[in-house]
Amino acid sequence: MQIPYFPEANHPLIKSLFHYADQELLTLVQQNPHAGRYFTAIFCRYNPIVYTLIRHSARSPVQADYLFALTWRHIYYELNGLDLNSSQFTKEGLTVQNWLINITAYCINEIQLPPTEAIHYSLKETSPPLWCYVEQALDQLPPILRLMILMAQTFRWSETRIAAYLQAEGEIIKPSEVANLLQSGYLMLEERLPKDIRVIYLGENLLQPGAA
Repeated sequence: MQIPYFPEANHPLIKSLFHYADQELLTLVQQNPHAGRYFTAIFCRYNPIVYTLIRHSARSPVQADYLFALTWRHIYYELNGLDLNSSQFTKEGLTVQNWLINITAYCINEIQLPPTEAIHYSLKETSPPLWCYVEQALDQLPPILRLMILMAQTFRWSETRIAAYLQAEGEIIKPSEVANLLQSGYLMLEERLPKDIRVIYLGENLLQPGAA
């Protein structure tokens, strides 16, 4: 079994965080909700363990990749409420690594995966941290733009098909207008991504000192 390679692990913003302990990274995640590098650093540190556990339990590589992404999305939302000073950690001697293993086991047992042909997620195209932040940004878009982006990017619908669907739903939008609306949606989506996520994954210039 080959562990996927994630190039963000070699990005300067992530490499600069390698010396932090797990608890320090967790604190930085919780204290900096508008930054993405700290969660990404935790992902880069622990994705081999999580992927190994998942790959041995999934029926197919496609399902394994999708469950891997879903597990990291679950971890992303759970991290903000995680308290390393709670009795669970202090009395049981639980570590961040053990907690991640427990969460992975929970996701393996509880998440019902769709059949392979129904999965549209590609691990090679979208790393789990980027996926988490894109989903978060999508939730901030107007509903119609969010729907159009999903139809275009997830289902690969043409502009004509998108317009026909929207017209059937009562939205009078011409196919010629779909492209402009999609472009506006993509720009809004990018603006709502954390600045450091755009630097790491979209190749923007490195952050200026003091930027989030």
